Order: sequence, then structure tokens, then C-alpha cells
Amino acid sequence: MAKDKKKKIQRPKALPPKGFRDYFGAEVDERNAMLAQISEVYHRYGFDPLESSGVETVEALGKFLPDVDRPNEGVFAWQDEDDSWMALRYDLTAPLARVYAQHRNELPSPYRRYAMGPVWRNEKAGPGRYRQFYQCDADTVGSASMAADAEICAMLSDTLEAVGIPRGDYIVRVNNRKVLNGVMEAAGLDQTEMPSSDASVSDTVESAFNIVNRDAVLRTIDKFDKVGESGVLELLTKGRLDASGAYIDGVGLSDDEAAPIMKFLTSKSNTTEQTIENLYRAVGSSEVGIKGVAELKEIADLLRAQGYGPDRIDIDPSIVRGLGYYTGPVYEAELTFEILDEKGRKRQFGSVAGGGRYDDLVKRFTGQEVPATGVSIGVDRLLAALREKGRLASKAKGPVVVTVMDRERMGDYQKMVSELREAGIRAEVYLGNPKNFGNQLKYADKRESPVAVIEGGDEHERGVVQIKDLALGARLALEIETSEEWKAQPAQKEIARGDLVAEVRAMIERAES
Repeated sequence: MAKDKKKKIQRPKALPPKGFRDYFGAEVDERNAMLAQISEVYHRYGFDPLESSGVETVEALGKFLPDVDRPNEGVFAWQDEDDSWMALRYDLTAPLARVYAQHRNELPSPYRRYAMGPVWRNEKAGPGRYRQFYQCDADTVGSASMAADAEICAMLSDTLEAVGIPRGDYIVRVNNRKVLNGVMEAAGLDQTEMPSSDASVSDTVESAFNIVNRDAVLRTIDKFDKVGESGVLELLTKGRLDASGAYIDGVGLSDDEAAPIMKFLTSKSNTTEQTIENLYRAVGSSEVGIKGVAELKEIADLLRAQGYGPDRIDIDPSIVRGLGYYTGPVYEAELTFEILDEKGRKRQFGSVAGGGRYDDLVKRFTGQEVPATGVSIGVDRLLAALREKGRLASKAKGPVVVTVMDRERMGDYQKMVSELREAGIRAEVYLGNPKNFGNQLKYADKRESPVAVIEGGDEHERGVVQIKDLALGARLALEIETSEEWKAQPAQKEIARGDLVAEVRAMIERAES
């Protein structure tokens, strides 16, 4: 009779879900430091913090959902016990809309808020593309003034510099949805809604055609930075061959219809004044277009008065992402320095923040149009950019480690730690097995400790302690086996027990200088 095989225990894989990751010590510290820097700028500008729920009803998300008909498409959603749908927040804008609509009678008008935290998107994960990431938003709700938009742009510029992106390494680009609407009108594609049911068949067909063409044009001009002027012109008209040789159908506009769009896309000039003049030509006689260009000029004038020139914030019609979503000015912060990709090729890092005016933010809740403008910073992308440039190479920030030479004297070691902590110095006692002294030093090295403290029986009798500059002796630490070897290092220093706090602080300051 065959022996019974022992049933194999199925153990779960120790892996995070696809599209998610874990963050450890330094990464968390770096993010927290950046969030503190950003919030300091936002707070200085007079914005108040808001912490809303990470879960919203799908009904409240509404237009912010990727697919309204499929509530769990693009977001992480589930049905509650009463069959109502809820979802993890997709961004920080939808919660703001709900909060403002709910509390508008108690909130000041305009309401200026900033929010920071994770958002979740149920999208395809890939290298460097995660389903959970951090955003930092700032919004002004209740002001139609272009001064609010100029302020957001100025604040974005100050924020980038505050986190370590110097002038010359970034640019905040500004465009306006109304300008594009004017260009569309000049191209004969100004229809945005279907006519009433009593309209003629020909009017209905023409409107549908214009709407379809308008959407196709919006998708096409969004490719301007990829295919260039000639490529966009081909896609707007007859079509083009892509890099693989495949033929891509064009929108089918005539050369005359495409002309205002091309004027718009190529209106960028060396000076803001000339760019504005070129945009006026692109929109022609369109009232909405003329208003949009005037708003851009007003923003530029307001920024210039505050000392923000085109080297920091620039009027740029090439910014077309999001123009289908926003109702007025739109802005995007781009890092302009070069980095090397995984194949060693030079490329620019690209966009790290974006925003604009969305005056229908609260309308879906209240039925009343409420002007609003805001910006969102992608914290993870910004951190990645700083790492690429080596600007997050922080000094050792681990705790001072007090080693244990005599486990019967743990109280003495804890007293040292207490003194250091009371002085504002991060410190800990080694709580592993103290039998092997070398392991204590390896532990301190792995913790990136700036200083280690040692006090054996002899030191205790003489009223002294040994302190070691680990920033100086880290390379040797893994090879040390005894306390005698430790003491013999040039980074080792014997001090009076009463001078512990002062000497440790001085050693840390030297390591950070």
C-alpha cells in the first residue's frame, strides 16, 4: 500500500497586487519632505488644507468617471449592502466638487483649498505606472477672475523651485480652451450640441458631422508634439503614412478649414506679445476666441507685474492636453532638463503637473455654475525626476545607535538614548542579540546611522564613552569583529560621559556639512 503523500500547504505569494508597490524608509521620508515643502508654499499663498474621504459614491464621481455606464471601469468600485456603488477616489477634484456643494453655505467664497494624498485608478499597470499614486492639488472655487489663474501659475512655479527644481529646468506653459473653441468656430466646427428634435434632417446631419469632426480634430491636435506641423496637417486633411508604413485616415477637412487650426498650433513666437497677436489672427472674428486670447494676455500681464517672465511661465498654444475637459485657461508644468532612458538615450522628463479652469465643477450638484480653477502635482513623478538628477541624495538620516556591551546595564544605555532624544536627536538602543559586537555595527551601517555610541565596563568605570563617526568609517564597519578594533579606527573618539549630547550633535553636523 502506497504511503499517503503529505498534502502540500498552499501558501500565498508574498507579493503586492499588480500595479501596487511598497515604500520603505528613505522613500517615505523623501515623499513626506516634499509634501511638507509643497504644503508650505500652498499655505503661504493662503490656501487651507482639506482632507476628504478616500471613498466617494459613484454618483458623486459622475462625469469624473472614465466610463459612467460601467462604474467599476477605470476605478476600484464595489456595491454596498444597499446596492449603491462606491469607489476609491480617482483624483482629488471630484471630492472637492462634492465637499463644496455640500458645505457651500458654511465655506468662504471664494474657497481656497489644497489637498494631498493617494488616488487610485483601475488602469493597466506597466513599468513605472502604478494604480496608486500621490497627488497634491490646490484650487480656488468661486472666483471667475483671471487673477486666480495667474496666482495658481505663480504658486506652481514657486512650488517647483521650493522642492529643488531651479529656474531653467522647468517651464509652466499656459493655454486657453476658449481660444481653441474660437479656432474651431473659424474652421466651421463650432457645433457642440445636437439641435432640438424639431430641427430639419439636414441640420441634424450637419450638426452630428461637426461634432464627430470636432472630436477627431481634438484628438489630432493632441498629437502635435509627436508628429509635428506637417503630420498634423496631413491628419486633419487627407491622412498620412505612419512610421510603420500603415496609412492613417485623415479627418477630411479642406485646406481652408484646417488653416485656422494650423495657425493656432504654430502661433508660438519668441515673445509673449507676438504669440498673443498670432492667436488673435488664428481666432479671426470668433467672439469666444477673442475673449480667450484676451484672458491669456491678462494672465501674462498679471504674472509680469509679479516678476514671472516667460522664462518661468509662458503662453504656449502647443499645450492641448485636457482642452476637452477645461473651460478656460489650462496650464502644464514641464521639466526641461535631459535624462537618460533605460537604453542610455537622452530624453526630457516631461510633465509633472497640470490644471486649469473648470467652471462647471459644482454645477452637476447644484444646477448653478460655480467658477473654479486649480492645479494638480504628480508627487511620484516629481520625486522620480529629482532622483534622476541626483537631487535626492540626502545625507545619512538614520538614528544614532547606542550599542550594548553589557546587557545587565540596559538601563544605562536607555538613559543615553533618552538624553539624545530630549535634545532632538534621533536615537535608539540596539535591541537585537548583543553577543556578537560586529552584528551591532553591521546593523548601524544598514540603518545608515550617522553615529554609534559604545560604553563597556571599562568606559563606565572611567566616566567616558566612545563615539564613532559612521559616515567616515562605514566602509570598515562590516569587517569589525571586536570592540578593540572599533576603538582603533581613526573615526573613533573618546569623550566624557557628560559631553555625550554635545559631541554627538557636533559629529552629526560635520557629517551633514
